[in-house]
Amino acid sequence: MQKFKTCLKLFLVLFKIGLFTFGGGYAMISLLENEFVAKRKWLESDEFLNVVAIAESTPGPVAINAATYVGYKLAGFWGSLSATVAVALPSFAIIFLISLFFDTFLSLKYVAYAFDGIQVCVIFLILNAGVKMLLKLERNVWNILITSAVIAAMITLSVLSIAFSSVWYILITAGLALLLYLISYFNARRREKSGEQSDEEGKQ
Repeated sequence: MQKFKTCLKLFLVLFKIGLFTFGGGYAMISLLENEFVAKRKWLESDEFLNVVAIAESTPGPVAINAATYVGYKLAGFWGSLSATVAVALPSFAIIFLISLFFDTFLSLKYVAYAFDGIQVCVIFLILNAGVKMLLKLERNVWNILITSAVIAAMITLSVLSIAFSSVWYILITAGLALLLYLISYFNARRREKSGEQSDEEGKQ
């Protein structure tokens, strides 16, 4: 019974997000963070950042991947199914209805105005989500260097109109993160060995 209530709550929360969010997965990140972290405490801030990173790195829309993870964490398979269906259902239903009279729909002047307004809102939602996640990132030298390098590269490539897939950003930053982890790991092991040798020499 408790699992059913959890699945129902997941469905209602994510259905609401899916229904009122325009602009796809990236626009949903800010609302997901507000519901999952700030309001319902289903995730910690650091965990949410990791979820978004993993969701972006794996196949499928980031919002659906994040919803699936949270659903599984709270209620297992049925929770992930409820969350995934809930976040995808509104978009599917709306697009299906629009497709039935697409040409007539786009020819309406006020609809065109509405889409112009929605585009501005979508840009704000994506920017808001990015700034929030950036502010919650752990402040250390490596994070600052990697983030600055990625932002500088994105701006430079955009200005020069050079096509560069976001997949490469993910692969390069993942490689750098792995390299930094290995460096810190081996440094820690070396310090441990040095400490053990010092203790042995002290005993002798």
